[in-house]
Amino acid sequence: MFFASGFPALIYQIVWQRALFAIYGINIQAVTIVVSAFMLGLGLGSLTGGAISKVKRTSLIALFAAAELGTAMFGCVSLRLFRYVGETTAGSSLANTAVICFLLVLFPTMLMGATLPLLVEHLVRASHNVGISVSSLYFANTLGSGVACFLAAGLLMPTLGQTGSVLCAASINVLVALTAVAYRFHFGRRVSVPDLTFGSVPSRTTQNSSLLPMPLALFCAASAGFVALTYEILWYRLAAFAFEDTPSVFASLLGSYLIGLALGSRAVERYLSRGREGGNSVRRLSTIVLASSIVSFAVAPFFAIDLMYSHANGRDPATVVASALILLSICVAAAFFGVIFPLLAHVSIDPDKRPGASLSYIYAANILGSTVGTVLVGFVLMEHLSEYKITLLMLGVGIAVALAILPYGEELRPTARRSIALGVAAVVLVPALSRPMFSSLYDRILFKSAYPTRRFQEVIENRNGVIGVTPDGTVFGGGVYDGRFNIDLINDRNIIIRPYALSAFHPAPHRVLMIGLGSGSWAQVVANNPEVDDLTVVEINPGYLNLIPKYPSVAPVLHNRKVEIVIDDGRRWLISHPGEQFDAIVMNTTFHWRNHATNLLSVEFLRIARAHLKPGGILFYNATGSGDVMATGLAVFRYGFRFTSSLIVSDAPIVFDRDRWRRTLLHYAIDGKPVIEQADPQQMLRLEEIVGIPNDPNGRRLISVEDDEQLRNRLQHRTIITDDNMATEWRKQ
Repeated sequence: MFFASGFPALIYQIVWQRALFAIYGINIQAVTIVVSAFMLGLGLGSLTGGAISKVKRTSLIALFAAAELGTAMFGCVSLRLFRYVGETTAGSSLANTAVICFLLVLFPTMLMGATLPLLVEHLVRASHNVGISVSSLYFANTLGSGVACFLAAGLLMPTLGQTGSVLCAASINVLVALTAVAYRFHFGRRVSVPDLTFGSVPSRTTQNSSLLPMPLALFCAASAGFVALTYEILWYRLAAFAFEDTPSVFASLLGSYLIGLALGSRAVERYLSRGREGGNSVRRLSTIVLASSIVSFAVAPFFAIDLMYSHANGRDPATVVASALILLSICVAAAFFGVIFPLLAHVSIDPDKRPGASLSYIYAANILGSTVGTVLVGFVLMEHLSEYKITLLMLGVGIAVALAILPYGEELRPTARRSIALGVAAVVLVPALSRPMFSSLYDRILFKSAYPTRRFQEVIENRNGVIGVTPDGTVFGGGVYDGRFNIDLINDRNIIIRPYALSAFHPAPHRVLMIGLGSGSWAQVVANNPEVDDLTVVEINPGYLNLIPKYPSVAPVLHNRKVEIVIDDGRRWLISHPGEQFDAIVMNTTFHWRNHATNLLSVEFLRIARAHLKPGGILFYNATGSGDVMATGLAVFRYGFRFTSSLIVSDAPIVFDRDRWRRTLLHYAIDGKPVIEQADPQQMLRLEEIVGIPNDPNGRRLISVEDDEQLRNRLQHRTIITDDNMATEWRKQ
C-alpha cells in the first residue's frame, strides 16, 4: 500500500508545483517559496500523525485510508482551486505569495506527511523493531515515488497533461484507501504477526532501548535533510547544464535520486534483519555519514570526468552511456542518504515508548532541514558561493555530524580506527585534488570531449542559474545556447535581423516591452529604433547585468535613458501590472522544449500578453522552429505572420511594409553610428537583400517569411499549447 501511495505523492508534487509556478513565477524566490511550502506541510503532517499515533486502541490503518482518501478528494479539485486563487492573488508580494502557497498545499501535504508515522506505529506493534519498520516503509514509499518520476516523464505528462495526471494520481489514492479498508477488515486487530515487513523478523531483532539521545538524533536528521536537499539542487543544476534543461532531465535525476534513497533504506532493513544493532549500529551510522559526505562531494567531478570522454552529440552511444553512469552515480550517492534516516531512527527510538510519535519528530526534523536547505541554498548560498564552495560546506557539515555521532558507539577496534583514519585522509585530500576539476567544471560538462578546444571565457553562477560566455561571444544560459553579443546587421551571426524588423510590422512602436534581456543585443537594437521612445525590459536572471558592461557593442543599453530594466519573471510582471499598455511586446524566447518554456508560449500566457497591447499592437516572439508554438499564437490572435524563426501576432491586420522598413534602416543609428553606411555600395546591396527577404509558404527556409493564410494552411493540424498540456516540453520535437 505504501509503495502505491508513493506514486500519487510524486505526481502531485510535480503538477502542483508547475501550476503554482505558472501563477507566481519561476524566478528563484517563487520556486523556493513553493517548494518550502510543500516541505513545511509534510513536516506538520508528520507531527500530526505522530500525535495521533499516541492514542491507544486507534485503528492506524483506517486513519491511513482516510488520509489517502482525503488526498484524493483534494487532488480532484486542486487545479481548479489553484486557478481560482491565482486569479485573485497573482502578482502578490513575496510575503503574501509565501502565505498563499503554504495555505493552498497545507491540507494535502499534512495528510501525506502523517502517513509514515501512522504506519510505523502499526508495524512496530508487530515487529518491536523501529529500524526494520521505518526502513521497509521508507523503501516502499520512496521506491514508488522514484518509479513515478519515470512514469510521469515517459507517459503521464506527455499524454494526459496536468489535469489527467492529477486525476490518475487521485484514482491511485482511492485504490490504496480501499485496499487499506479491505486489509483492516481482513486482519482486524491481529497486528502481532511477525511478517508484516518485507521479510520475516527474527526475535533477535527486538530493540530494547534507545542509544542516541533524541536532541542529537534531531540534529542529525535535520543536517541530513539539509545536505541531501542541497546536493539534489546542485546535481540538478549540473545535469540540466549537461543535457539541456528539459523536464525529462529533472524527472530522470529525481527518479534516480529517489530510487537511490529506497535502495539505501532497503539495505538497512536487510542489515537489521540479521540482528546487527547496539553500539555497532551507532558506529556504522557515523561511518555511513562520513562515507556519504565523500561520495556526494565526488559526484560533481565525476560528472565532468565522465562527460569529457563522451561525444558532444546527445544521440551518440557514448553520451547515452555517460548519461546512464551519471544517473547511477546520483543513485549511489542518494543510497547513502537513504541509509541514514532509518538507521538513525533505529538507534534513537525505543520501540516500547510510542515509536510513531518519536519517529514523527525525527521525520519532521529531517523535513525542516530540507526546508532550511531549500531557503538557504535558494536565497543565499547560490548567490554568493560557487558550486565548489557549497560542496565544501556540505562536506564540512557531514564531517561534523559523523564526529558528533561517533562517541555514542562502542569502543573502536583497530580496524575501525584505520578505516576512520583513511576516511579523514580522504576528506582532506578529495577537495584539494578536485579543485582543478571544479575550476573548469561547466566547461567540461557542456563541451564534453571538445574541451579544452571549446571553453568558457567567463562563467557567472548565481541563484538564478549559470551563464557561460565563450571567447567568440556566444552565450549559454543553463547549458543552452542563449544568443551572441552581436548587433551587426551587415555581418549577421545571430539572426539579429529580427529585432531590426520591428518597424516593418508596426508604424510607430513608441512604447515597447521586452521579456528577456539575455546578451542585451535585442535590447540594444530595439532601444535605438528611431520610433521607440520607451523600452521596459523584464529579465529573470540579474547575472546578465554583470556580463553586458564587458561587451562594448551592447554595454550602452544599460545607461540608455529610454530603457528600464526590471528583474522579475515576465509572466508574473505582466499579471502584477494590469494597467500597462504597449505598442509592441518583444520576446527572444528560449527553445520551446526547455523546462518551463511553455509558461511564455501557452494559450493562457498569450491571453495575458494580449491584454497589455494597445489597439493595433503586436506580439513579436521567437517560435524557435516549432509549428505548435506558431499554431498556438494563431489560435489566440486574429492575425499572424512568420518572420524567419519569429512569429508576429495581432488582433489588427498585419502589414509587412518593406518600404517603411527600408526607410527606418537607413535612419537607424546605434550610439551615433549608422547601421547602414549609405556611401558604401556593398552595404546598400546588403540592405536590399535584407529587405527583400523571400516568401516561403512551406516554411522550409529559415530566412524567409509567411503570411497569415499560408501559416494557417500549413499549421492547421498542430497541437495548441496550454498550461495544462505543456505540449512542447514533455514531448520534445
